[in-house]
Amino acid sequence: MLTTASVLPLTVLYVTEKTRSPEYRLALGALSGLRQDLFHDALAYRPLNPMRTDGPLTRRLPGRIRDGAAWIPHAAVVGLAMFVLLLGYFAESEGAGTSNALTGFIPAAAVLMTLVRPVGAWWLSLLSTPVVAVLAGYWDGWPWTPSGFLSHLTVMTVVAMRTRPRAAGWMWALTAAYGFFAEVGLSGRYGGSDTPQMLFVAALALLVVTVLHVRREARQEVAAQQTVTAVERDKRTLLEERTTIARELHDVVAHHMSVVAIQAEAAPYRVENPPPELEKAFATIRENAVAALTELRRVLGVVRAEDYQAPDAPQPVLADIENLLSNVREAGLDVEKTVTGAVRALPQGVELSAYRIVQEALSNALRHAPGSTAKVEISYVLGGLGLRIANTAARSLVRPSPGAGHGITGMRERVTMLNGEMTAESTEEGGYEVIAFIPVAATETASEETS
Repeated sequence: MLTTASVLPLTVLYVTEKTRSPEYRLALGALSGLRQDLFHDALAYRPLNPMRTDGPLTRRLPGRIRDGAAWIPHAAVVGLAMFVLLLGYFAESEGAGTSNALTGFIPAAAVLMTLVRPVGAWWLSLLSTPVVAVLAGYWDGWPWTPSGFLSHLTVMTVVAMRTRPRAAGWMWALTAAYGFFAEVGLSGRYGGSDTPQMLFVAALALLVVTVLHVRREARQEVAAQQTVTAVERDKRTLLEERTTIARELHDVVAHHMSVVAIQAEAAPYRVENPPPELEKAFATIRENAVAALTELRRVLGVVRAEDYQAPDAPQPVLADIENLLSNVREAGLDVEKTVTGAVRALPQGVELSAYRIVQEALSNALRHAPGSTAKVEISYVLGGLGLRIANTAARSLVRPSPGAGHGITGMRERVTMLNGEMTAESTEEGGYEVIAFIPVAATETASEETS
C-alpha cells in the first residue's frame, strides 16, 4: 500500500526529470557514455582475434602464408612494443639500473596489453606517464618521454580500432586534460611541454581510425540492406510468378470445367429416350462441374488484380512454338529447333508451361548473350516431355543486359508445380543451358486426346 511518505519521493523525482534542461540531459548522457566506454569493465579480457584472410590481397596468397597473414596485427603490435622498449632503454636513461629498464618496459607493457585488455592498456599508459618521466629524469618535454610518447599514441590508436569511435573521443579528451594539468602544475619548474604535439598527432591518428570505423559500419549496413533487399525481391518475384501461374491455371481449368458442364447438360438430348438413371447421372455431373467451377473461381479468382483483363486469345501451346521462334529470329537470335519422339497432345497446363519455359530461356539468351545462337530440343518420350534450350557464348559487341535471375526462378516454379526436374547452368564453351523434364502420365495424355 502506497503512503504519503512513499509517494512524495516518486513525485519529486518525476517532476525533477521533467524540469531538467536539455543541456543537463545531454551532459548526463555524455558522462554515461564515458563511464560505459572507459570505466565499466576496464580490465575485461578481450583478446584480439586473427585478421580475416578473404580480402582482395590476402586471398591470393598461398595456403600457409595466408594462414600466417591472419596474425599480422599481432606481429605489428609486438614489433612496436619491442621498438618502444629499445627506445626507452637506450635513448632516455643514463647509466644502468632498475629505473633504466623500467623506462622502456612499462610503455612496452602497455602496448602489449592492447592485445588482451585494450581499455586497461590505455589506463596503464596514461597513469604510468609521470612515473616513466620521473624514472628517466626527462624534464625537457614533460610529461611524455620519447618512449612514452610513442607508446601512448600506439595504445590510443589500437584501442580506438578495437572499440567504438566515441571511446576515441574520450581518450583524446582525457589525454588533453591530463597534459593540461601536468603542464600548468609544473610550468614553473620545468621546461616546455610536448602536450600540443601529442594532441595534434593523436587527433590525426584517431580521426583516420574513426573514418575507417564509420566506413566499415556503413559498408556492413549497406551489405545487410542489400541482402534483405535481394531476399525480399526474390520473394516478391516468386509470389508474382505464382500469381501468374495461378491465373493461367484458372483459365485452363475453368475452360475444361465449363466444357464438362456443357457436355453433361447436352448429353441426354443426344440419346433417344434416355433412361432416368442416365439423365440423373448427367445432371449430377453437371451440378458437380458447376459447383467445382464456382469454387475454383472463388479460390483462384482472388489472385487477379482489379484491373486484370483475361486474354481474349487462347493460351499458347507447343504447336505455337514456330511463331515464337520467328519473333526471336527477327530480334536477332539464330534459333534451331529439333523435335524427337511421337508428337502428341499433352495436358494444356504442360503445354503452356513448356511454351513459357522455352520463351523465357530464349529471352535470357537475347538479353545476356547478344550475337549467340540457340538450339531448342523438344523430346516427346513415354513418361513425359523433355526440353533443352542451349545458347552459345555472346559474340556481339553489344553489352549484355543485367539480370537478377528472376526468369530462372519462374521456370523452376513452373517445373516444380508439375512435379518435374530442371537444371540451368553454364556450359564448358561459355554458353548457357536449360534442361527440364515434365512427367506426363499416359492416362492424362489419353484424356487430353479424347477431350
